[in-house]
Amino acid sequence: MFQGASAINLDAKGRMSIPAKHRDALAVQCEGRVTLTRHPHGCLLFFPRPTWESHREQIAAWPMSARAWQRVFLGNASDVELDSAGRILIAPELRAAVGLERDVMLLGMGSHFEIWDAAKLAENESEAVAAGMPDVLSNFSF
Repeated sequence: MFQGASAINLDAKGRMSIPAKHRDALAVQCEGRVTLTRHPHGCLLFFPRPTWESHREQIAAWPMSARAWQRVFLGNASDVELDSAGRILIAPELRAAVGLERDVMLLGMGSHFEIWDAAKLAENESEAVAAGMPDVLSNFSF
């Protein structure tokens, strides 16, 4: 179960260091083999490979009417591996698609991660708070 936020800097080659707590879990869960793809909300999705393979099968089975969404998720998927320094290389096409430059946020979302441009995530969260809680969460409480 991945959770928590980590502020990370991409290096000049587009590599991102994975925090040690997640790196160790990824080494056990998928031997450092992961998949990145685009999300229409403006971030990247980062899956351990076995988790992605399950999603990939579901996406591939979508009807022809969902072909454009298959392109978003499957057409942009990129298999990568953690290097010996615990980094992943984010392809230039994926970085450009979601506006990743230097300051990024890695968010643990349970079974996977989201990778956001730090400024875009802050803006997105501010907009969400300003809009108020959706009705579906009206009974949610800690």
